[in-house]
Amino acid sequence: MLEIAVLGLLKEQPLHGYELKKRLSDTLGFLWGVSYGSLYPALRRLEREGAIEVVVPAAESPGFAATGSLKGDLAAARRAGPLPAKPSRRARKAYRITDAGEARFAELLLADDRYPDEEKAFALKLAFCAELPPAARLALLERRRTVLIARLDQSRRTPGTRTDRYNLSLAEHRTRSTQRDLEWVEGLIAAEVAESPVSDTPVSEAPVSDTPGAAAPAAADPGSPKVQEGATR
Repeated sequence: MLEIAVLGLLKEQPLHGYELKKRLSDTLGFLWGVSYGSLYPALRRLEREGAIEVVVPAAESPGFAATGSLKGDLAAARRAGPLPAKPSRRARKAYRITDAGEARFAELLLADDRYPDEEKAFALKLAFCAELPPAARLALLERRRTVLIARLDQSRRTPGTRTDRYNLSLAEHRTRSTQRDLEWVEGLIAAEVAESPVSDTPVSEAPVSDTPGAAAPAAADPGSPKVQEGATR
């Protein structure tokens, strides 16, 4: 799952390792905490696979656009303010996603894989759901709805072995939580369907000439005076 998060954040912009870790904690911290011990091996693996590549660190370039003159550059530097503190040598390597990485990212989002923690996997995919086309987003949500319906059905059909009020309360809480999750996902599905473009033309808007039984406006009555007059000529 870390691969999805890393590729998703690098798809937005190139990042240093320390920036990437901070973004993972700030934006996806509700999912899990990541350490440098797991992040850097993942980055090296993605680099070997060609999914990401190293870029020139932004900290090594000036924080302003060069003007071509010393006076102009000094003025631009003053406006830009002091340069950020140099990161450690280990963190100075920046990464960006490649075309192969973007394809891999889309593949991971669309894959119907089974993860040990399905809740976390779905939440992570949903966090990057905007990167998917509408049909793929809808498919992801519908798969989640299927999982929740099955879970809700099982919780209602399978009584617990422990029947004291605390365990019964826990079972009831799990059922209600699943029901709320299902209602939430169904709301997301309804929103996706409502925003989907309508391609079919309603029957009421179809051209009159295409309607079965409609009279052809160009056809002339054989018995009309004009037709008979033309025949005599």
